Amino acid sequence: MDKTPTSGIKFYITTPIYYVNASPHIGHAYTTIIADAVARFKRFKGDEVFFLTGTDEHGEKIKKAALAAGKNTQDFVDEVSLNFSRLWEKIGVRYDYFIRTTDASHRQAVQKAIKILADKGDIYKSTYHSLYCVPCEAFWTDTQVKDAGNLCPDCKRPVETIEEENYFFKLSQYEPWLKQYLKDNPGFVRPKIRHNEVMGFLDNNKLQDLCISRPKTRVGWGIDFPLDNNYIVYVWFDALLNYISALGFGGDEKKFKKWWPADIQFMAKDILRHHAIFWPIMLKALDLPMPKAIFAHGWWKIGEEKISKSKGNIVNPLDLIKDIGVDGMRYFLLREVTLGLDGNYNWTAVVNRVNSDLANDLGNLVYRTLNMAEKYEQGKVNPSHTGIPGIFKEIFESMQTKYIALMDDYDFSAALESIFAFTSVMNKYVEDTKPWNLAKEKKEEEIRNFLYALLEGIRIIAIYLAPVIPQTAASIMRQLGLPETFDFRDAVWAKYKSYSIKKEAPLFPRIET
Repeated sequence: MDKTPTSGIKFYITTPIYYVNASPHIGHAYTTIIADAVARFKRFKGDEVFFLTGTDEHGEKIKKAALAAGKNTQDFVDEVSLNFSRLWEKIGVRYDYFIRTTDASHRQAVQKAIKILADKGDIYKSTYHSLYCVPCEAFWTDTQVKDAGNLCPDCKRPVETIEEENYFFKLSQYEPWLKQYLKDNPGFVRPKIRHNEVMGFLDNNKLQDLCISRPKTRVGWGIDFPLDNNYIVYVWFDALLNYISALGFGGDEKKFKKWWPADIQFMAKDILRHHAIFWPIMLKALDLPMPKAIFAHGWWKIGEEKISKSKGNIVNPLDLIKDIGVDGMRYFLLREVTLGLDGNYNWTAVVNRVNSDLANDLGNLVYRTLNMAEKYEQGKVNPSHTGIPGIFKEIFESMQTKYIALMDDYDFSAALESIFAFTSVMNKYVEDTKPWNLAKEKKEEEIRNFLYALLEGIRIIAIYLAPVIPQTAASIMRQLGLPETFDFRDAVWAKYKSYSIKKEAPLFPRIET
């Protein structure tokens, strides 16, 4: 639980909308957990947050997947979309809006956008001869396919030749503007390696106009093209507009003006080109502001292979949380790799991270501190001194300084490392102080002050961990006898002067292999 916004700052964050040709896997969960952690972090700073996620439900692939499953297309997308929203609930994702591209409001916004572009003269009809990849729903030139070994340049699968009349968006005329915008705004695409990747692509390829329609006779599942009833809207053009249709573009102008532009848009690096080239040009053509930043994170791999539906090596998040719990999974994904880099998924790494950080360092610290509070003080800790121990001061101040800055920069791994550096010092404090000896010597005042320092440190750790492992943070607060609310203004020493303990089961039992 968090408090009412207090900062006066608005923050709009998005994930991509996930394609519903199959059920969600660990890659989908990773992107959504990233966004959820940022949304929670911003809320705990007092910002007013709008967090958008959802599902992409149109296109030829969807229709083929529904046919293969022996289901009506709408029934099929309803079922798979529900799988996504249910999974987000199970892994603690607290979005503000779940958009579906089959929503009537989205359809209206897409059609309005096309009419605006048509009125500007940015859309025309032409005969198109090209090579088409059904899995990627993308057209390619002869040269692009030849350079990729006569396969799709993206997914390396066979392409088919298509010649048909379609409607086109004048993407190419905005190429000079986009190149200049990227040069003037080097932080627009993050991390820097992805910015360089987009710039390299633009330097080596001349942009072609974007085909934004598909004949109903060939595809037949999508949004009706508003300029011609014989066509539907190209799925990628349709999908990208979800980021503004969810805010009321073309309908609720007050809401739209309040939230747009987005502050950060997260996605995996394989759809960076759509978001860093198509999307800003579409916005420019619509005379809308650019998002403040687009962040393309890396892939999770098993060995050298990307985890993906097409590779057949998916990791089901539901299976993983059965083994290590929701917070174990969230912690592993955000701690194991710096955001933006690829991560290697293997069970040994999962076990080592959960056992070392969560069971040994955090879980053991909390459990034995609460045990000592019950044993020595009957669960009621009322110290005579609430100052911070000398051994804590430097590392505590370092954590306070680093944590906010690192989280603001989306460096979850380093932010968590700063927290666990403080946890290690707290565990060392127990070993150095030897409270069992203080008890033998009946130094009751010293024990109370010692326990208070541990409990106060644990409380602050729980606040800082709440964006990443919210269930665990809430459990810690309950066990400290405190409200399950989180506000970074409360992460100051001696906020509470005493504690009444309500111990629960250990936070993270060790995983035995």
